[in-house]
Amino acid sequence: MSKFLLFGLIFWLTGNPFVAILVLLVIFYVLDRRFVGITPSVFKPIQRMRRLSRLREELRMNPHHTSTKLDIARIYMEQRKYADARELLLQVSAVMEDSADVLSELGICELKLGRPEEGERLILEATARNSRVKYGEPFLRLGEAFAERDKEKAVGYLQRFREVNSSSCEAYYRLGQLYRQLGREEEARGAFREAVELYRGLPKYKRRHERRWALLARFRS
Repeated sequence: MSKFLLFGLIFWLTGNPFVAILVLLVIFYVLDRRFVGITPSVFKPIQRMRRLSRLREELRMNPHHTSTKLDIARIYMEQRKYADARELLLQVSAVMEDSADVLSELGICELKLGRPEEGERLILEATARNSRVKYGEPFLRLGEAFAERDKEKAVGYLQRFREVNSSSCEAYYRLGQLYRQLGREEEARGAFREAVELYRGLPKYKRRHERRWALLARFRS
């Protein structure tokens, strides 16, 4: 009801229903970005492209700068350009041979490029070097990669992620989804409830990042 009243007020002020709808969408977007965080940021891709342009220029001036290659590779991963990211990460890994972070990121690229066995091998090697590498995110990506082909393995990886990152609502939500796919309904509901309960106990600075998963878990439960 409040949405209709707000639309009516904006329509009365603007005299144009299309402008009123546009203004209403902008208001909802601003409120979501400020308090919920479900919708993606419209400014982040622009900022990312500017940074990428600057890094490419740096790399052109210094083609052997490893940290610049790594920064570019990580932006490519954010853009889901996993083949481009993999190419740079292979170059970086030849220099940073002992880096668990680089090895895990290379493994994630392999997963995203449809090579789960190679991705799994690289990630497990990375986590053997550092069990808490990237706060357990590689285990989450393994869980996603094996969700359709081997659900029990996927559950195992998500449980390992939960052990490393105990403040992740996303882990509990995805675990609940897998349990539901396996027909383990009681365990699924329990995982969704844990996601919601975990969110309630998080500090304010963590809530915004985890809010989406808590809301989805509440809906699923």
